[in-house]
Amino acid sequence: MAVPAQQLAPRPRVLLADDERVTRRLLEGHITRFGYDVVSVDDGLSAWNVLKTEDAPSLVVMDWAMPGLDGPEVCRRIRASPGEAYTYILLLTARATKSDVVEGLSAGADDFVSKPIDPEELQARLRTGERIVQLERTLASRLKELAATIEHVHELQDILPICIHCKRIRNQEQLWEKVESYFERRAGAKFSHALCAECLELHYPDGK
Repeated sequence: MAVPAQQLAPRPRVLLADDERVTRRLLEGHITRFGYDVVSVDDGLSAWNVLKTEDAPSLVVMDWAMPGLDGPEVCRRIRASPGEAYTYILLLTARATKSDVVEGLSAGADDFVSKPIDPEELQARLRTGERIVQLERTLASRLKELAATIEHVHELQDILPICIHCKRIRNQEQLWEKVESYFERRAGAKFSHALCAECLELHYPDGK
């Protein structure tokens, strides 16, 4: 039986940032048991340094109050930094007031997990984050394909120099190539040879 394509996609890694050693070890165990690879740090600055790397984890579980940089500040830095890949952020906090929620969301957090942590709730929220990350990746891929298609259309709309004798086209690399190969390479069009009515009458008047 064929395995669905979505099951073959690699699981996103999780960055865990918490300065409380016991809590961090406990969360590492839970997240590993959920099937994720975990990168663990004990302060906000270390978390930010990991997130600046090229292969940074796309899921983040991060305590609100940490030395160096707190959770909301790391969120703000993530959202302010350019990058194609989306980072899904869960803030761990004992804060429950409306103003705290507004502050965290405004800083760029996607969701909250209240302390003390319930493992089943954490797993459910990580699964939600994973789905969103996968959707963002799919959307980014589709946008790249669309941009490439638009670029090809623009190329095909350009005025193309064509040889008056052999009918070859001079492409964007200033090389001469057959009309068939030019359009096949850029538009994916396939050509088959045929005769129009005028040429059939001119070259094969007897229908032979």
